[in-house]
Amino acid sequence: MPSSRQPPQHQDRRPGLESDMRPRPKSDDSAHHGTGKLSGKVAIITGGDSGIGRAVAIAFAREGADIVILYLNEGQDAKETTRLVEKEGHRCLAIAGDIGTYQFCRESVERTLREFSHLDILVNNAAEQHPQESITQISPDQLERTFRTNIFSFFYMTQAALPHLARGSIIINTSSVTAYKGSGHLLDYSATKGAIVSFTRSLSQALAEREIRVNAVAPGPIWTPLIPSTFPEERVETFGSEVPIKRAGQPEEVAPCYLFLASDESSYMTGQVLHPNGGTIVNG
Repeated sequence: MPSSRQPPQHQDRRPGLESDMRPRPKSDDSAHHGTGKLSGKVAIITGGDSGIGRAVAIAFAREGADIVILYLNEGQDAKETTRLVEKEGHRCLAIAGDIGTYQFCRESVERTLREFSHLDILVNNAAEQHPQESITQISPDQLERTFRTNIFSFFYMTQAALPHLARGSIIINTSSVTAYKGSGHLLDYSATKGAIVSFTRSLSQALAEREIRVNAVAPGPIWTPLIPSTFPEERVETFGSEVPIKRAGQPEEVAPCYLFLASDESSYMTGQVLHPNGGTIVNG
């Protein structure tokens, strides 16, 4: 059984780097053998350089998709994700910039279309979090930054991509278990994740007649660079031990949810949320 504890560690930079984590997150499920479920598709994944985004990029590539990953400034991690995608025999375009600005989101979609000529799947995944002991410690700058990255970018990317999405295209949004059970130390982060659930449900209704399906994934505690870059060492050491399964999840354990939602196997699902969270009951 995987360990319920990680070595104490902390990264001073945000976003964190997967290359500096001990142990490294597991992103490549070697038991997964592709069967062409996404053959010929092109997918944009925000925050695709590491963590869940990297695992999703690998899974999609293994099923036949070409990949575009958007990241802020984690160049080393982005190069590794590119290598892993190309190892699956598919192309990977890595674009650095701030998804909290509409201009970058629009330019990223335009570059995707120049490179691949079409777009089929949008995964809005990137996020940031800044724990605070009290709501009074959340500065206006932090509040705006968290909302810009975690929910404004979902609007911006969708607005930029939508004119180029045909019938049968897919949008997948990353929410969080905190949207359902809350988090006293992550008030602004939790609020954005709740907004993502509502955004997913509403957008699915708005796009149903166009036959564009919109769903979400709400992970629980997953071992990604977000954890050592935002929590103190002692919290990192026990991260994930509070869930019924008693350990943090790995990105490769979450990626199958995205693959299911991106494929025709989920053809009768839209406006829904999947919950890979280690056993936490959310009733949502």
